[in-house]
Amino acid sequence: MKTRGKTSKGQVRIIGGERRGHRLHFVDQRGDLRPSSDRMRETLFNWLRAELADARVLDLFAGSGAPGAPGLSAEALSRGAEHAVLVEKKRERAADLSRQLAPMFGERVSVHCADALKWLARSAQRFDLVFVDPPYDLGLAEPACQALHELGLLAPAAWIYVESRKQSEAPAVPESWQLVREKESGDVRARLYRKD
Repeated sequence: MKTRGKTSKGQVRIIGGERRGHRLHFVDQRGDLRPSSDRMRETLFNWLRAELADARVLDLFAGSGAPGAPGLSAEALSRGAEHAVLVEKKRERAADLSRQLAPMFGERVSVHCADALKWLARSAQRFDLVFVDPPYDLGLAEPACQALHELGLLAPAAWIYVESRKQSEAPAVPESWQLVREKESGDVRARLYRKD
């Protein structure tokens, strides 16, 4: 007899901008969705305060178990980003993202059900801000960063936010990225880079 996966409700509260205070309710089929704390997201968006207006945003692992999911894109849109592209491999989570975000942000948000690295290889868009916060143990942050660089998907002076486990070595990034901010909290290491 198979054991059914855990199903629970995860909540993410938008903490700033036009949708401040709005709560998103995401169904987590496996019990591994761990939305970021308000404090960590508030720190990140304080760092990015002057960079969000009209920004084109990419959230590569939008519904993953990483601590940033799925509130980073919603927070960026609420605070003035022009458009956000969310990529999520699991069909149920991609559908959940669309169900939650489309009514709030309309055509300013688009969700793609796809493997993040394969999606990058097909994309021709360029982004001003990218969130790279995959599940920590899959080793996806480093190849995602390299793909963003090698495929020319970053706008001039783009910002790249990379999360990883604090106890592990930080993912290597292209030499042309400058580390601007860094914060550790709990099990999380958060780094904000600027494309030089």
